[in-house]
Amino acid sequence: MERREFAHILAGVLVLFVVSSLFFVIKGNLGVVFWVFIFSFIIIGVHVFSKKIVAYLLDSNVEHRIWHVYQYGLRPKDHFKEEVPFGLIAPLFLSVLSAGILKFTGVLTYESRALKHRAAKRFGFYSFTEVTDWHNGLIGSCGIIAVLILSVLGYSLDFEYLAKMAAYYALSNMIPISNLDGTQIFFGSRIMWSVLALVSALFAFAGFLILV
Repeated sequence: MERREFAHILAGVLVLFVVSSLFFVIKGNLGVVFWVFIFSFIIIGVHVFSKKIVAYLLDSNVEHRIWHVYQYGLRPKDHFKEEVPFGLIAPLFLSVLSAGILKFTGVLTYESRALKHRAAKRFGFYSFTEVTDWHNGLIGSCGIIAVLILSVLGYSLDFEYLAKMAAYYALSNMIPISNLDGTQIFFGSRIMWSVLALVSALFAFAGFLILV
């Protein structure tokens, strides 16, 4: 992992921590804040490294960075002058605006690249040197599945807020906008996206009702 990617991942952890702990800070329940910080590391770590493992198995590499937005419309001229770090702005803005109630945690995006030996190993020389949409979506899906499994484990081990954070994180990243995980999974397989989006929504809804 390069320093630049590590810096983006660390920034994602800090944003997740702030968004997930702001409500407790406002209420004066500071005893939970330390655990929220640990949970933020665990969730981002599971999400990132599960994708890296699957990418490696597919003779590919995946790199993460803070979610940036350049194009905001359908017309070619509908874009910002420079990329805007929505992964920092949107979660923090919504969290502050709602006094910590809204927890949108779509902070990181990923890009898959085929390793140099992929073409020779899998498909023969000079063919399929890029990662297909299906494989790219599969990589993203495994990251979401890993976070949902973490949510189940958290609830089973009585770490209820870890379960809740993981469920919200999975749902936020399944939204098919810009280049979040949900968009990349959607273009890889609409069926796969539909199933994961439904499961993530059910997990988040259960967290809202049960794990308050």
